[in-house]
Amino acid sequence: MITFEDVDKVYASGEMKVHALKGVSLHIHEREFVSIMGPSGSGKSTLMNVIGCLDKPSSGIYTLDGINVGTASSKQLSQVRNQKIGFVFQNFNLLKRTSAIENVELPMLYGGRAKKERLEKAQYCLERVGLKDRMYHKPNELSGGQQQRVAIARALSNDPAIILADEPTGNLDSASSEEIMNIFRTLNDNGNTIVVVTHETDIAAYTQRIICFRDGRIETDRFNMERGVI
Repeated sequence: MITFEDVDKVYASGEMKVHALKGVSLHIHEREFVSIMGPSGSGKSTLMNVIGCLDKPSSGIYTLDGINVGTASSKQLSQVRNQKIGFVFQNFNLLKRTSAIENVELPMLYGGRAKKERLEKAQYCLERVGLKDRMYHKPNELSGGQQQRVAIARALSNDPAIILADEPTGNLDSASSEEIMNIFRTLNDNGNTIVVVTHETDIAAYTQRIICFRDGRIETDRFNMERGVI
């Protein structure tokens, strides 16, 4: 599903060039649950941006579900992001004056789906993450863990095959973090491919495979035998 072949990513800053990714080759299979780890500046966030079609490789080939991202147009990449990928961020990125159900409806609104269909799907997604009784609460009426569950429901609204989560537990306490990772585990069991960027080893322990980056390169890529392998 996700294939990198000798991918480089170079950012230009004035006359300086920063090599964020250096010859990265990897394959993430459908229905895998993978964590990406590494210290600050290791390249893990750049990798996530490229996987999520928010950025293109400078060289090499990135193929997502048969689509060559490097040669795709902006319109094609926008369609890929909307149809194939659900994003979950550390800071939740919810509209503060908007209810949980309205936040979940947003991607479907941009996708042109009918209001009745949006409402029914948003309700279903919120029920999947255990927020049936919080649908009409605004973010400031929800705990951090509940806000992240709204963000996960929003990510699910367009039925993505892949969920990309960038430090999804970074702003949560340990109990809420466990809650969120168990939701991801259930979603993976139900068929979603999930990629999580984290610097926390206890969060990576929930995943089936742990890829560690350092200086823009893959340092280790190992299966988590405690979790098992699909």
